[in-house]
Amino acid sequence: MTDALADGATRAAERTLGIVLVSASAVVFGLTGVLTKSIHADPLTITCWRGFVGSILITLYVLWRRRRSGGRESLRLGWRGWLLALEGAAASIAFIAAFKFTYVANVAVIYATSPFIAALLAFLLVREKFRLQTMLAAAVSLCGVGIMVWSGFGTGHLFGDGLALLMTTGSALYMIMVRAFRDTPVVWAGAVSAFLLFVLGWFVTDPLAVSARDALLLATFGGSFALASILWTEGSRLIPASESGLLGSAEVPFAIAFAFLFLGEIPPAASIIGGAIVLCAVFAHAGRDWLAAGRAAN
Repeated sequence: MTDALADGATRAAERTLGIVLVSASAVVFGLTGVLTKSIHADPLTITCWRGFVGSILITLYVLWRRRRSGGRESLRLGWRGWLLALEGAAASIAFIAAFKFTYVANVAVIYATSPFIAALLAFLLVREKFRLQTMLAAAVSLCGVGIMVWSGFGTGHLFGDGLALLMTTGSALYMIMVRAFRDTPVVWAGAVSAFLLFVLGWFVTDPLAVSARDALLLATFGGSFALASILWTEGSRLIPASESGLLGSAEVPFAIAFAFLFLGEIPPAASIIGGAIVLCAVFAHAGRDWLAAGRAAN
């Protein structure tokens, strides 16, 4: 009886820690738009330094975890790992660039549809079952995105919205690849992906031609990227995937709130309406999964 109570208390403590870590990662990820728009450098220079600082910190984390596990975690990427790294790097470039050309709210909300796009791609590519509730939520969110993108015509923000859609599709494909390549060290592939961005930026741009202010912000950006990635990785190990997905969705309102607080950015009415539609679909879908997982556990 005592052992059962102790095990229950341990599981409850782990779940609480997982909730805190994933929620904290959502807050940190929410700073991406603010940091990108606060830095005067071009998108490729930003991804270059974000990749450099982030790759160093994530590598240190991976090596620390490997040492704790007694060296059992492999660092061999293979062709699957390199494919993950390259695809992740391409999506990151589009992600950073999108913030430069449209509202933070637009990018954050469009990115929130990535689980639905991932479900659609999984159905088309590997014939993974496409649930009715996912189909309905995807249709509703598509209407919201359509309203947001339509509002971009003639305003100069359409290109940024397009980049956000491209990045979201790339991120959805990355999710499918992560599920398919289960034996691949995903976090290590993320570190390599970040370093590839640094190498690309070094040869294509002049990453040293940044102001002292931008240099400080770039270092902060790289550190926040690594911190958010580590928090999410550790937290998602401790809670069910449905709960992790629901908590991760909180990144969107945080991103919008930070853009308003730090940048004074207020998106147009069409973006607010479209964003509200998407968020309702995302949270309803994630909440339904979370409740279903809770009932199954009981």
